[in-house]
Parts: sequence; C-alpha cells; structure tokens
Amino acid sequence: MADDPIEIGVAGLGYWGPNLARNFAGLAGCRLRWVCDPSQAARARAGQQFPQARVTSELDELLADPELDAVALATPVPLHAEHAVRVLEAGKHCFVEKPLAQSVADAERVLTAAQLAGRQLMVGHLLEYHPGVLKLKELAGSGELGQIYYIYGNRLNLGKLRADENALWSLGAHDVSVVLALAGEEPVQAVAHGEAYVRPGVEDVVFCYLRFPSGLAAHLHLSWLDPHKERRFTVVGAQRMATFDDMASEGKITVYDKGFDETPRGYGEWVTRSGDIYSPRLESAEPLRLECQEFIDSIRERRPARSDGASGLRVVRVLEALQDSLQSSSRSDG
Repeated sequence: MADDPIEIGVAGLGYWGPNLARNFAGLAGCRLRWVCDPSQAARARAGQQFPQARVTSELDELLADPELDAVALATPVPLHAEHAVRVLEAGKHCFVEKPLAQSVADAERVLTAAQLAGRQLMVGHLLEYHPGVLKLKELAGSGELGQIYYIYGNRLNLGKLRADENALWSLGAHDVSVVLALAGEEPVQAVAHGEAYVRPGVEDVVFCYLRFPSGLAAHLHLSWLDPHKERRFTVVGAQRMATFDDMASEGKITVYDKGFDETPRGYGEWVTRSGDIYSPRLESAEPLRLECQEFIDSIRERRPARSDGASGLRVVRVLEALQDSLQSSSRSDG
C-alpha cells in the first residue's frame, strides 16, 4: 500500500552505520526492520539501541526477507559494489555510502544491476544535502556571483589514518561530489599529486586540480596530516565571492562583494571593489536526516534521488582519473 512504511535494513554498524540506523528509525513513513554486522560487539550495541529491529550477522538474511523494501550499506568501501549488486539483484532498493565503488567498471556494474532490477540506487554523498552547500549552489546558480571563475576546497585534519583508502578516496569523495554539483559539468582534465608520509603507499596528503569545458577550474587540498581542521569551499565569481565553512559555529556561508570593476575611463583599466560582507540564513537541519529522507522519498515517489547512481558514477569517474594521475606522479614510479 502507498501509505505503508518503507521497511529498511542497515548493513554495516561500524562508525557510520549506527548514524544511518538512527536517522532511518526516526523518519516518519519508514521502519528500521534489520541491522546487520559481522561483529558481535557491534550487533550487541545495535540491539540495545534499536530494540525494534532484528539483528543478524548475515546480509543474506536481509536479502531473503520478502517484507524488506530497502537496504542501506555502510560496509567497508572495498565491498560497496559487490554488496550493492547483491542488494539490487535481490529486488531491494539500495542506499550505499560513498564512494559507490573503487573503479568505474564496478560502479557501472552497480548501475546496470539497478536498471535491470527497476530499483532506486542512491549514493551517500552527504554534503550535497548540507544546507550550506545547497545555499552555495543556489548562489552560484542564481547569477549573484557572476560568472564562476574557480572553486577551491580544503578538507584537512590530523585525522584517522586508513589502510584501505588514501586521502583522495576517503576525503576527496566528499569534495569532488560538491565541485561537480556546483559546476554542473564534468572536468576535461584531472591532475593529482600526493605523498605517503605515514603509511607507505597510502597517500595522506593530496593536491588535485580540475579543469572544466566552460573554463571553470577547481583545486582541492586533502589531508589527514595537518595541524588545522578545515572543511571549507570558496567559490570565486566575476561579481562576488562566497565561502562555505562547515567548521564555523555561525555564519557558515559568507558572501563577499569583492571583485574587479573596469574604470569609467575604460582603456582596459581595472580597480578592485571591496563592498559589503554578509551571511545568509541557513535551514537548521541535520544533513544526514535530509539525506535519509531523500532516499525514502525517492522510493515512495519512484524518482531518482539527488545523489543517484548516475551521480555516484560521475564522482567515481573523476576519482579514478585523479587516482591515475596520482599514481603516474608518485615517487615510487619516478
């Protein structure tokens, strides 16, 4: 029935899975039916936190449940594509945490499975649901900033070192998704340089450069080996400039009336303009709650989600191009 709740299961209860389960459990029109993880300790914690849900160590139990409508995957990144294909082939809608896959070929395999199954596929590119990023996209798309010249982002921290992902795939999946959302096009050139200082072969600092057909350029600084904790994007336009600073407690978006104006005399002479600075009001909402709601709405309304499978594939395509560049410029290959 159209009014029946969407029955959902969450597989993967490590760092992020419990947050997904919490949000799905709290949404109207949605029922958390299963939680799944191979770790006994994780299952015990989830069983206490979500007593209404069934608990299992096997994804197959979720896939065999005819009453289950959808599965949200927060399993290890190397398993994303394999698990997503299994979920879709079982006839369930699938939400998969970023990135969709670790290669374009695997991402395309997941999209094909979704198309054949006729089920919704959504990728957890969380920042695309952040009110600050949505406002930044609105400003860029409205023409208020003028022609967009370039975008740059810093995602830095003295953070958790990973063995199965470098900084590009772990941190860059967020920032690439935002840049693509702001640009509205895919890059024609992707260049990356990085260094592996702590774990051999796993880059902990990466610098990326993207060039787009329209003339737009983008630069990303990604690192979990940095004294600063930054999560910031800046969009530089011909008329104004805007910054989204996710670490700011207030005023996460700042618009600067700054730029160059041609002098009345003409003759190609320009003067700098430095006008007002303001911070537009943002919706007070948890981005993850908005993201989970979008998945449920896409199922109920039978429409692609904002960060659907095609969007996830675009991100993986850029990440793979950057990884190829990163590999070709690594010191080990020099």
